[in-house]
Amino acid sequence: MKAKIFIYLIIIGLVALSANAAGLSSARAVAMGGAYIGLAKGVYAPLYNPANIGLSGYKEYGVEIASAGAEIANNSFTLSDYNKYTGAVLTEEDKSVILGKIPSEGLKISAEAEAGALSASLNSLVISINGNAATEVNLGKDALELFLMGNQINDSFSLGGMYSEAIAYISVGLSYGRPVYKFGTRQLAVGGTVKYIKGLAYEKVTELHGGVVTLITGFQGDGTMIAHTAEGGNGYGIDVGAALKLSDSYTAGLTFSNLLSHISWNTCTEEHGYHFEFDAISLEDMDNDSIIVTDDYSIDIPGFGSRLPVVMRTGVAKTDGKILWAVDYIQGFRLAAGSSTKPRIAAGGEYRPFRRTPVRAGLALGGGKRAVFSLGFGFELPVFYMDIALSNNSTLAFNATKGLHLALSTGLKF
Repeated sequence: MKAKIFIYLIIIGLVALSANAAGLSSARAVAMGGAYIGLAKGVYAPLYNPANIGLSGYKEYGVEIASAGAEIANNSFTLSDYNKYTGAVLTEEDKSVILGKIPSEGLKISAEAEAGALSASLNSLVISINGNAATEVNLGKDALELFLMGNQINDSFSLGGMYSEAIAYISVGLSYGRPVYKFGTRQLAVGGTVKYIKGLAYEKVTELHGGVVTLITGFQGDGTMIAHTAEGGNGYGIDVGAALKLSDSYTAGLTFSNLLSHISWNTCTEEHGYHFEFDAISLEDMDNDSIIVTDDYSIDIPGFGSRLPVVMRTGVAKTDGKILWAVDYIQGFRLAAGSSTKPRIAAGGEYRPFRRTPVRAGLALGGGKRAVFSLGFGFELPVFYMDIALSNNSTLAFNATKGLHLALSTGLKF
């Protein structure tokens, strides 16, 4: 694969200025563990439930000046591990400890990012502009064990279970919500978002199989990897949702993000492949190029399509008083960059010790990720607001974290 594509994806995915990154840039939501479907108003409603802007009390006139959020996480190593082993000469005990931290499914690394600017809320209509990126990589434990420990007789190494996908795009969305039922303080609203998507970069390993076995007489194995990449495309996405205001104090909602979507990748579309094969070679044969058969290539291919993962979110929130809380259930329907088929539950709360300085905390579990603890606060002036949030994966201790999420949001409310 071209080096510039790797660099492009890493910069966008990790710096943020992982896909279903929706909501990563809402610092208030991040601080509450991502539990926000019942609280999202104005410019932030489309990120969680566009139907909310059809409810009274959720419609706003405002502008998001800028927001950004980025998350990077893994399922094995803490920041303390990184500081301890990076650059060190590893002993056999160190290697065993490192391998012991990696689960059987392999080392999973994910990164997601979202940035927004100049999104506008006009009562029941929201115009939003967001940049999104997500990447998901899984390295098999066999490969990592081979790298650290080398080969033993009858050891086998498999490429099975490894995968990689990355995507970066800009979306411009138009959201609308309207009430369909009212009875006293109870309201039911429906809404949707139509998004134009400008694809920036895409990479996916479409085929990966093979392995190597160590025999008394030498080595035997073969393997193939094929990846598709692109540097531009165009597409669309549609989100739909429903919101139920149970009373002035409680709101529930249900939304499907990317219920319909398609991106046609048509700029610099390429296929990159690598194949190796050898049969019972000995150590003395390893330097003989005629014994090990390899083939790698990069070719132009016709444009191809991809879809953003469908994600369902439902939840309920307490919406008034000094203490607010929310609980969300999130379910993806396929494994993809920024999405998991494993369900995730998020819960969070907000307390206002003073009228204009809310403090927040949250917890999220599941979704193929470690537990996430989050904290944040905000400043609210008559027109201007700013929210800041930080979350730690697996623990409240910074050195023991297996991932970080930072978010900042600023805007104006009229």
